[in-house]
Parts: sequence; C-alpha cells; structure tokens
Amino acid sequence: MAEHHRTPASGTVHWVGAGLSTGSGLAALCEYAGQAGPTGQDGPAGSVRLWHRTEARAAEALRRLGLTGRAEPRAYTLDALIAELAPGDVVVSMLPATEHAPLLAACAERRAHFACSSYVSDAVLEHVPAAVDAGTVVLTEAGLDPGIDHLFAHDLVGRARAAIGAGTPAAYRFTSYCGGIPAVPNDFRYRFSWAPFGVLNALRSPARYIEDGGETTAGRPWEATREHTVGGETFEVYPNRDSVPFVEQYGLPEAWRPLTFVRGTLRLGGWRRAWQPVFEELTAGDDARIAALARELAAEHPTTDADRDRVVLAVSLAVRADDGASWSGSHLLDLVGDEEESAMARCVSRPLALGVRHILDGTLPAGLSRAAETEGRSRDWLGELAREGVPFTLRVDDPPAGP
Repeated sequence: MAEHHRTPASGTVHWVGAGLSTGSGLAALCEYAGQAGPTGQDGPAGSVRLWHRTEARAAEALRRLGLTGRAEPRAYTLDALIAELAPGDVVVSMLPATEHAPLLAACAERRAHFACSSYVSDAVLEHVPAAVDAGTVVLTEAGLDPGIDHLFAHDLVGRARAAIGAGTPAAYRFTSYCGGIPAVPNDFRYRFSWAPFGVLNALRSPARYIEDGGETTAGRPWEATREHTVGGETFEVYPNRDSVPFVEQYGLPEAWRPLTFVRGTLRLGGWRRAWQPVFEELTAGDDARIAALARELAAEHPTTDADRDRVVLAVSLAVRADDGASWSGSHLLDLVGDEEESAMARCVSRPLALGVRHILDGTLPAGLSRAAETEGRSRDWLGELAREGVPFTLRVDDPPAGP
C-alpha cells in the first residue's frame, strides 16, 4: 500500500492490559508521548491511557510502574475503548490472543492503528484487508518470541546472503530457541512467566520443523527434547509450533537447502526429568483435567516478588556453499530481571513500545508487519533496543573458502 494512504498517527496510545508482560516499555512510551507530537517532531504532546479491569487496578498498575500522572487510568471494556478511539490513535493489546481480532476490527472501523506481541492468528488476518483500506498499521509479533527473535533472524540472514550470495547453491542450519527460566535454578527447573494453562496447551500442540533435510512433526513436542549448549551452558530445547513458514518469512534464498530449521523453546537442564509427571498428565488428561492441573501448578509453584527470572534467546545460522565457502553467525540475549522489573516484562514490552514509536513517527507502513520485516529495519531496531536496556551479543565466524 502506498505510504500516503497511511492514516497519520494522532499521538494518543491506548495500552490495553497490565499483566506480567507490561514493563518499562510502557514508561518509555509515556516519555516519548510527552516529548513529541504525532510525527515525532516538535508539536502537541500525545497521551497514553492504560486500560485495565477497573480504573482502580489501572491506577495501581501505574503506581507500581512509577507512572502515576504520566498516563491516564481507564476501566476496560471494548465499548468503552471504542467510545474514546479516534483516527490515528494506537491500540496496544496486551490481552490474550483471542481478544486481538475484535480490537483490530474496532481499529479498522475507527481508522486507528493496532499493535501486539502475539503471533498472527487466522482471526486477525480476516481483518487485515479492512485495516489496509483504513490506512491502519497492524503491528504483530513484536515482543520477545515472537519479536526480537525475528530481528535476530533477519539480521543473520542478511549477513549470510552478503557473505555467501543469494544465488549460490548452499545448505544451512538455522535454530532459534527462547525461554523464560528461573535465574536461580529450582527443583521444578521452571518459573511461570505466563499463565500455566497457556504453557500446558502449548505443550499439547504438535510442532512442525525441518530436520536432516526433511519436514518432520513432533506430536508431543517434549519428546523431541535435546541438549543445546549456549555460551558453555547446557540447556534443554524442543520445537514449538510450526517453524516451516518462517523459512520464507526470514527471506532465506531458494538456492539454499535447509538441513535444519527449527524455532523452539529453551529450558534449564534437567527440565524434562522434573516435568515427567506433568507430561504423563498431558498424555492422559482431557481439557478439564489439564485446566485443573494448571491451577495445581500455579498453587505449587507461585512466583513471588523475591524471585528473579532470566530470559535466554539464542538464534544461530550456519551456511556452507557447495563450493566450500562457509559462514556462521549467532545472536544471544541473556538477561536477568531485577527488583524493578522482570526480564520477561522488559524483553516483551520494550520492543513492542519501540514498534509503537515507529507507528507514531510514521516509519511503519499501513498493513501487516511482523516486527521489523527487513534486514535494514531489523538492524535499526536492534541498535535502538541495545541502547535502551535490552543488551545482546553478536558473533560472526567468516572463515575463508575451503574444502
């Protein structure tokens, strides 16, 4: 869609939901909105409104984040939000993924923009054409995983294309593993950073990926668990969801053959052994039993204010051309939470807020974007994230051609 058809941003941001993943990204947006007008230049300041179950709970969330007086608390219902929604506003959904489609439909109707950190669902895709007609930006998959992992992947693929050549016959191995884990290992080898029921349901979903040059599916993803060493530390990893469509999304050349392509989940070593009783329940239980199990796990393994979480995201790409030339590179994000903010909240909210800022400054086009979808834009975002408290390392090995 042509850039001039994009609805100009108004400067007003509606952040909907204040759960575990709402962190310093919201504070960064409050600061940005207070300094810049709708185009990111001098002009009238924008405003941020935090919508939560009740106005009191929204106000309490703002107090907890140190944002009292910098954002306006609101009691959320979809009708209440729609009543305040103006053309060019930005709606940031931190609600469960099932709630995104109705929000996007409202945004398209009101010519407002939309952003979330979740995967694109079929229900969301149904509303994208109407959003395009309305000049609406639909920013998705702009958190940690999905989100920062996409930025890492686009950057590595771009570097490899430059080193090997997109038209050069070659074979490659790509892996992307992400996990939220306890900073201090516990007997359960895990720390819940999102709803236990969601964690269990993800494990019940088959995973499709490429291994040994061919597509394969793990009906029970945990059964494909293997060891994976990152920075000298041994973790356990398993495939998650459907990796195969990302071969095209990441722009891997058609002349390159995938030997391995997997996007998956990272856990502490010993996780599979510690979770064996859970796996037995997942194998035998029905929906009601799994829901009950989720409640039991939440009670048995509560997250307290004294806990510190850790986020590890490791993305790597190794390419070997048929003529013997080779290239490999990897990105690693390894962050521990502190008393101010969990690592998960920082890693989800910061890239999402960065994406919203690029809606506000007019640099994201109308239509669907999954984080930053080009090498150049991904590299720009990574630079901004590194400067704003989400550090990571890049390692590139570019040996000379040889047999």
